[in-house]
Amino acid sequence: MGFNCGIIGLPNVGKSTIFNALSGAGAQMANYPFCTIEPNKGIVPVPDPRLAEIARLLHRENPIPTKIEFIDVAGLVRGASKGEGLGNKFLGHIRNVDALVHVVRCFFDDDVVHVSGDVNPVSDAETINTELILADIDVMERAREKLIKLARSGDKEGKARMDAIEKIMAHLNQGGMLRTLAADREEEAVIAEHGLITVKPILYLANVDENQKSEKELAALREFAAREKSEVVSITGKLEEEISELPAEEKKEYLAAMGLEESGLDRLIGSAYRLLDLITYYTAATELQAWTLKRGTHAHAAAGKIHTDFERGFIRAEVYSYDNLVTHGSEHGLKEHGLVRSEGRDYVIRDGDVVKYLFNV
Repeated sequence: MGFNCGIIGLPNVGKSTIFNALSGAGAQMANYPFCTIEPNKGIVPVPDPRLAEIARLLHRENPIPTKIEFIDVAGLVRGASKGEGLGNKFLGHIRNVDALVHVVRCFFDDDVVHVSGDVNPVSDAETINTELILADIDVMERAREKLIKLARSGDKEGKARMDAIEKIMAHLNQGGMLRTLAADREEEAVIAEHGLITVKPILYLANVDENQKSEKELAALREFAAREKSEVVSITGKLEEEISELPAEEKKEYLAAMGLEESGLDRLIGSAYRLLDLITYYTAATELQAWTLKRGTHAHAAAGKIHTDFERGFIRAEVYSYDNLVTHGSEHGLKEHGLVRSEGRDYVIRDGDVVKYLFNV
């Protein structure tokens, strides 16, 4: 699995429509809150033209793309952190995801009820963010209660953890998301241990009108997201769902007719990659496969994500770049020009690398 994103938002903002467009999983949709009780999950291949080109040049059939998992949880409401709308259960579903895709309603439709009455994307985003902050405060308060006696006894480790919790709680109580906290190692450990939600990167996904009536609302949301150092991707949920149901060739023709190079959902995945600072690299020892990595990952750690034996018995990695492969047309051409490198365990994998691991277990 490449990485996973939790899809969150208020009820009736189009989360399930967008999830269907992403995954083709047929999530249930209805015009009332909490239609999605158990989370829907969909695994989607990451669009990657380089993979097809590598397959052509290396004469490999059925290349395996890297994937992204989307988890569609029920609509959150004001009071979710205290259990409103079964909120505690729903919040629990997103504690282990890599990032959050926050779907915000920017479309106008009298037939689709808005839970607060008016289309106001910034207010909606603030409502959800407040509930995420309150949920993290609740977790930290319970952790603090367990540590009080230990910290008061003079235990140095307990005191250090208590100090970390106090700093985290102070930031949350001021309305700050933990991803904006300049955390030290101890604070990072506490955040990771308790699965705090507000440390996760958030990508705002504006569900807009087909008729471009949402420009004012979209501009306000972009300004709000910029203050949080987040990104906004705008798509028309219903349109994207229709596009996703087309065969590949028809999809290309439809997008070309609209003057678009890629679908909104492809843009969403690209933005998620930037948000999480991810890269794609490839292995081609037996079958050709794409993999997702955090930028800066060393070769032995990257090998371990494929199989623990690869990391444990790592000897070296034979590496060449996608660009050099395209230039010289084959592995034979790369070797003739000395462009297949032998790298050690601390080599940092780069975007577009093609790697063969040598290991001994």
